[in-house]
Amino acid sequence: MRKIINSTYITLDGIIEAPQDWPPTPGDEETSGAIQTELLMRCDAVLMGRRTYDGFAPVWPTRSGDPYSDRINSMTKYVVSSSLRDPDWHNTTVLDGDVISKIKRIKEEPGGDIVQYGFGVLSHALLEHGLLDELRLWVHPFILRTGGPADLLFREGSPATFDLVDAQPLKSGIVVLTYRPAL
Repeated sequence: MRKIINSTYITLDGIIEAPQDWPPTPGDEETSGAIQTELLMRCDAVLMGRRTYDGFAPVWPTRSGDPYSDRINSMTKYVVSSSLRDPDWHNTTVLDGDVISKIKRIKEEPGGDIVQYGFGVLSHALLEHGLLDELRLWVHPFILRTGGPADLLFREGSPATFDLVDAQPLKSGIVVLTYRPAL
């Protein structure tokens, strides 16, 4: 069975929104790029909520010539949305209606793993239904002190317990923490 692997940037104060606007953390571009590219290469699909799609779709199709950009642009993309009808990004399929059943079927299909970026409503639904297999938190070494409830990792819901399976500190102070749901 395919695994769904979530990869999310987070600050020390729990902010997950708009990482492109965060202070730079120089020193690890090559290492962090290699980690992200390795994850993407072992996956053959991207699963997104509508907000992530709206952030990614205008940017990634304009990039090419490197392994990450070429891979994300060519691979299958699933976006969960009740309002998106005609996605512009190549190889994008919209999932609506009973998305949990549809995602379960996708996980049962043959193929590589599925990567999911960001941690919003979709991620919490995946957790609630036991569909999230791995969580990679990229903890950035700063506190933003901005944002509201929608900008935080926290959402109301059932508790979830994880086992730490890897911790990779980077020169910049970012730590990539990899968790799997506790059995």
